Amino acid sequence: MANRPPTAGSEQLAQRILDCISSIPPGRVMSYGDVAEYTGASSPRIVGRVLALDDGSVPWHRVMRSDGTLAEHLYTEQRQRLLSEGVGFRGDRVDLARFRWDGTSDGPTP
Repeated sequence: MANRPPTAGSEQLAQRILDCISSIPPGRVMSYGDVAEYTGASSPRIVGRVLALDDGSVPWHRVMRSDGTLAEHLYTEQRQRLLSEGVGFRGDRVDLARFRWDGTSDGPTP
């Protein structure tokens, strides 16, 4: 995958992934798997790859592992961004039961 040129289909998928992440409201989060399911990607790893290649044009900090843990190499910045948006944590994990976004609703669940 590293040296293959992108196909029209992969470019469309990458755009759907970026559009999905762009639509996550402040104070809400999705897992890589959530984004994959929402966009029709075959694997959460594809979502991670698209984010790794992006220039930071989307709110990347709102996407995390399915257990609520953050990216180790960006932990401090990601946590600060999420806290500033009102996302709650239980220890070092995002409280997904409260702050996970389903792709349709607005704002955190009370």
